[in-house]
Amino acid sequence: MLTDAYARRFSYLRLSVTEICNFRCSYCLPDGNDCDSRSGELTLSEIKHLVTAFARLGTRKVRITGGEPSLRKDLTEIIAICKAVPGIEKVALTTNGYRLKRDVLAWQEAGLDAVNVSVDSLDADTFHLVTGQDKLADILEGIAHAKAIGIKQVKINTVLLKQHNALALPDFLKFVKQQDIALRFIELMRTGDNADFYQRQHLSGASIQQQLLDQGWQLNVKAKTDGPALEYSHADYQGRIGLIMPYSKDFCADCNRLRVSSLGQLYLCLFTDNHQELRSLLQTDNSAPLIRFLQQAVQGKAFSHQLAEDYSGSTRHLAQIGG
Repeated sequence: MLTDAYARRFSYLRLSVTEICNFRCSYCLPDGNDCDSRSGELTLSEIKHLVTAFARLGTRKVRITGGEPSLRKDLTEIIAICKAVPGIEKVALTTNGYRLKRDVLAWQEAGLDAVNVSVDSLDADTFHLVTGQDKLADILEGIAHAKAIGIKQVKINTVLLKQHNALALPDFLKFVKQQDIALRFIELMRTGDNADFYQRQHLSGASIQQQLLDQGWQLNVKAKTDGPALEYSHADYQGRIGLIMPYSKDFCADCNRLRVSSLGQLYLCLFTDNHQELRSLLQTDNSAPLIRFLQQAVQGKAFSHQLAEDYSGSTRHLAQIGG
């Protein structure tokens, strides 16, 4: 197993396959992409070698992220490669939903088990304002299609924004009342490029949490490969509500995930100052050197990020390594 100095075991890999995104979300890329890394993105062969090494070290879940991963024309092949690696039990995808309705069946046939779709508002005008795309109706149709064809797990990610969705909890609760779907509220995080925006828009998830508890929602038990969300359920609702609150006490205590960028760089934390280059170790079928490197590297993982001290490391924006 990949185990760090604090006895945390890492069974979850978040793999970014591109930094490119076609949305202009106000909290991430309000001015569009500024990266020129497309030509250096991980190849299919490199992805196979990478995931194989992680699987041999106990990784059981791979989440494919971006940027927007569906902008890679070979995304279906990436999903199939990850799913075919011995030891990988779950392949998930995080997407803005732009191509969900069109491509989700092909993704499912390739082995996709779960999909998380970013929906920051259920109001079309607000969605357009936040994302720069007038696509809410299409994305909601894509979510419904993913459910209809039998994708095992469909979730919605909603970034909490004081100006845009702070009072929208009743609308989101209505949305999940008759749908077996998990909707997760994610606290806005401070990155290198969004300091002013963060100060204006940050909303603590604790306020949502208290409203849920007051209404009788109950905290669910996490599975071993689950991410950081606290998920709540209610007897009167088919769906569930999750909260990701990185500024909360002991948020990092049960961390189980590592990140690799689309350029083959290992990030021990979303908000680290440093990364380790893996690319030279991905050019051979022999996993032993990469396995040794990962085992040593993880010993340098800090116990906690320093977000509460306004430290965001070298992360410029969340599209850089997939959030």
